[in-house]
Amino acid sequence: MTTLTIDTATSIASVGLVLADGRSICAEPIRAANAAQHVLSALDAVLGEAGIGVEDVSSIAVGRGPGSFTGLRIGLATALGLSEALAVRVVGVDTLGVLQRAAPAGAIAVIDARRGEVFAQGVGVAAASCTPAQLALQLERGAVLMGDGALRYRELFVESGCTVPADDSPLHWPNPATMVELAQSSPQPATALYLRAPDAVPVAAR
Repeated sequence: MTTLTIDTATSIASVGLVLADGRSICAEPIRAANAAQHVLSALDAVLGEAGIGVEDVSSIAVGRGPGSFTGLRIGLATALGLSEALAVRVVGVDTLGVLQRAAPAGAIAVIDARRGEVFAQGVGVAAASCTPAQLALQLERGAVLMGDGALRYRELFVESGCTVPADDSPLHWPNPATMVELAQSSPQPATALYLRAPDAVPVAAR
């Protein structure tokens, strides 16, 4: 079974493949301002590296957030569209859970939630949105933080005694093999996961 993985929940989009022989291939992490829009070119790159065609994909695992509203929609729409076109199963995985599972024991996954907030999850930190300062108060000195939220607020977290790996550390974006593991052990629907009310408010509700 060859599984395609897509996660566009954060500002570092991830596209990869886990092949039937267990090999894992990850495209160069996409850090562009409109990272999610480069998913298809990244897909072409990993298929080319694997030497297979898109028709050889037998399942899809897609990150369902939490994260950027627009980014999530692009990744989910791409995964669902490919699932329908290829007639293969698509499974959602929680992005915070993927980051935490691939990290050292006790590490905290932190995703930039915009509006001066982050989404965080880890030992002693339930999945929720809060300000970086509020999160820092919950953490023990020496705690390891990863994810684009940890990168954005690196200075604050380091001043609080926490550790944030180097910007190019693969701990900061979803790992294809870990996404497949989570898709198998804890499959979720391929729908967006929101831990905070949307910014937009329907006119009727104002």
